[in-house]
Amino acid sequence: MSVQALYQQKRMSAADAIRVVKNGDTIVVPTAVGEPPSLLTALSEARRDFRDVQVSQILAVRKYGYLDPETVENVRHTAYFYSGATRPGGKDGWVDFIPAYFSEMPQLINRGLMPADVVFSMASPMDEHGFFSLALAADYTMAAIERARVVVLEVNPNVPFANGDCHIHISQVAALCESDDPILEVGLPKIGPVQEAIGKYVADMIPDGATLQIGYGGIPDAVVMQLTDKHDLGIHTEMVGDGIMSLVEAGVVTNRKKNYHTGKMLATFALGSKKLYQFMHRNPALEMHPVDFTNDPYLAGQNDNLHAINATMQIDFLGQCGSESLGSIPYSGTGGQSDFVRAANRSNGGKAFIVLPSTAKDDTISRIVPTLSAGTHVSTSKNDINYVVTEFGVAQLRGKTAKQRTEALIGIAHPNFRGELREAAKKLKLL
Repeated sequence: MSVQALYQQKRMSAADAIRVVKNGDTIVVPTAVGEPPSLLTALSEARRDFRDVQVSQILAVRKYGYLDPETVENVRHTAYFYSGATRPGGKDGWVDFIPAYFSEMPQLINRGLMPADVVFSMASPMDEHGFFSLALAADYTMAAIERARVVVLEVNPNVPFANGDCHIHISQVAALCESDDPILEVGLPKIGPVQEAIGKYVADMIPDGATLQIGYGGIPDAVVMQLTDKHDLGIHTEMVGDGIMSLVEAGVVTNRKKNYHTGKMLATFALGSKKLYQFMHRNPALEMHPVDFTNDPYLAGQNDNLHAINATMQIDFLGQCGSESLGSIPYSGTGGQSDFVRAANRSNGGKAFIVLPSTAKDDTISRIVPTLSAGTHVSTSKNDINYVVTEFGVAQLRGKTAKQRTEALIGIAHPNFRGELREAAKKLKLL
C-alpha cells in the first residue's frame, strides 16, 4: 500500500482518533505548542467516557476541559513541568508532578519508569516518503513513540518540517486527524531596566565564537538583545525562540566556530511566533533532536565555550537555587537548567550563568537569602553553581568557600537588604 493510501486509511476525526485510548492508559504529550489542541479538546469533551487515564506533559499551554478537579478519576494531568494552565491544580493537589532532569526523561520512558502507552502530538504534513516532522517538540516524545502502543497525530500545515531526529513514518501511526489552525504564538517576556542591567553584565562576559544555551524569560531575552555586536556565535540549546532567530537574522549566529556539530543550531523544542515557525521550515542550519541528545551534559559539554543562561527565583548563601517552587508550592519544574549548568561546567571555556533580579514584590523581598524558604525545591545545587548575576553585579562561586560565596552574594544583593543579610550571615558563622 502506498504511503498516501495509508494516510487516507488512518485519517479520521479527532473524536474518532481518541478512541484508541484505553482505560488506565498514560498519554504522553509534547512540550508546549507541540500539544495537539484538536485531540486534547476531543479527549476533554469525552473525558467522562474514560477511567484512570493520565496525560503527561511539560508546559501545557492551554487550559483544556480535562484539567478539571471534578473529573480526575476519568482523565488527570501529571506534569513534567508546571505551567499557568496546570499550576492551580498543582497548588491544590489534583495535578501531580514527576521530578526529573529534562535530559533523562527519554531514558526514564525507555526503561518503563515513566509510562507511555499512547502519544498525542502535533505534526507537519507528510512528505512524499511518508514522514512527518515533530518539529515543535522532539523532546521526550520520540522516546515515547518507540515505547507506546499507539501514536495519534494532529497534522497541521502550519507545523514546520524541520531537519534532525524528529521524524515519524506513517507506518508508525495508528490514527491521525487534520487541523489548520495557527500554531499558538508565545510573545517575548517583558524586559525592564533590571533585566537590561543583568543582560549587560552577562553579555559582556560572552566572547565572540561562544556557543549559547538560552533559557526562557525576560532576563535571557535581555541578554540576547545585547549580543548583536558579537561575531560567530553558535547555538546548542533546548528551546529555539524568537531571540535566537533575531540573532541569526542579524548575522551574529553562524555556528562556524562550534567544534561540536559545526554549522548547525541544535534544539529540542520551539516556542515563539509564526515567523519563528516559518523560519524553522526545512532550514538546513537548524536541527531538532530529542532532549537526551540536546541536553545531555556530557554531549552538550563537548561544545567549547558553551555559555548557559538560566533564571532562578531564589538563591541562598551556599548557592543553592530554588528555580521551580515558591517554598513547597510547585511553580514550574526542573527543566533543562541543571543539565546546561553541568554542561557549561564541563565545557572548555564554558560559563554557566544563573540570573535573577535582586528583589521581588516591588523591592520588599530579597531573592538572595541566608537559607532557602522551607520546602523549596532545589534546581541547581551548590556544587554546580558558578556565575550568579543580578542588576548589581556578578558573583563567581565555583571553587569558593562558603564564606567567600556569602560575601560575594551579599555584594550583589539589593543595597536595602545587605545589612540584614550580613547579620544573618554572622549568626550562621558565615562571616
